[in-house]
Amino acid sequence: MLTALVGLSTPLAGQGNALTAGLAYTVGSGWQVEGLDFGVARAVHAGPIAALSLTARVGSFIDEGAIIGGARGFVFGTSLAARTPTASIAQLGADTSAGQIGLDFTLEATGYVGSHSPLPVGSPWGGVTGLLGLRFGDPNGSRLGLLIGPTVFLGTVTEVRTFLGVRFEAPLARRERHP
Repeated sequence: MLTALVGLSTPLAGQGNALTAGLAYTVGSGWQVEGLDFGVARAVHAGPIAALSLTARVGSFIDEGAIIGGARGFVFGTSLAARTPTASIAQLGADTSAGQIGLDFTLEATGYVGSHSPLPVGSPWGGVTGLLGLRFGDPNGSRLGLLIGPTVFLGTVTEVRTFLGVRFEAPLARRERHP
């Protein structure tokens, strides 16, 4: 994990490197994990992998059956993800400022730690998630992504839930060379 952090935090010189922020939900009956994601993505263009990302997730456990006071405990996670290139479905806008709608696939591995966890997996636990992403925006600029897929929690017991995410990516600027 430390090697990935060092690799992702080196000076970013190419397009495709971005800061990411978003919302993450594990939906289902009873207790859910709801959180915020913050991270960095780096373009790698290695075979089927277009980008790697390292993300921190902070949130809480929410009881969807409660009318008042459904929050319980705190959860923190660190994710390492690999994403495929985005396959274009449609182009929107003028030729000079066209936006794109596209599909991609992300495989994400997450380590979680929680306090007062109501989930049967215990704490700490891990998760592996396969996400189908629908992305909107400029492929070389800011983009919004809607992601959905199964997540497998691995801990004291194994549990499968649906993961729903909304992620925003903002590109990091290129460094200008000074004469």
